[in-house]
Amino acid sequence: MKDFKMVPVPKLARLSDMPMGSSCLSFHITEGNAGWRVFRPVIHLDKCVGCHRCYLVCPDGAIHKEADGTFVVDYNFCKGCGVCAYECKPKAITMEKEDQYV
Repeated sequence: MKDFKMVPVPKLARLSDMPMGSSCLSFHITEGNAGWRVFRPVIHLDKCVGCHRCYLVCPDGAIHKEADGTFVVDYNFCKGCGVCAYECKPKAITMEKEDQYV
């Protein structure tokens, strides 16, 4: 077994010290990758409290914050995994069948 050295963990005193969301826009690596999605997340802005949780946990970096403070899903890159909906405490994100939007 390898002997791994412990990497020092930076001190994060405030929320502003944390990196926010993905480090690159979703099209940084590929031009699109969502053709096989069965369910899509739908953000209900009337329930959203702006906690940034969906933005932080999206593994594809497909949720972006608009200039007006609202969050939107980039459906060209969202794979429909449902992590955002699962982590949304006020249940502002629901997973809906993709065929409703075709």
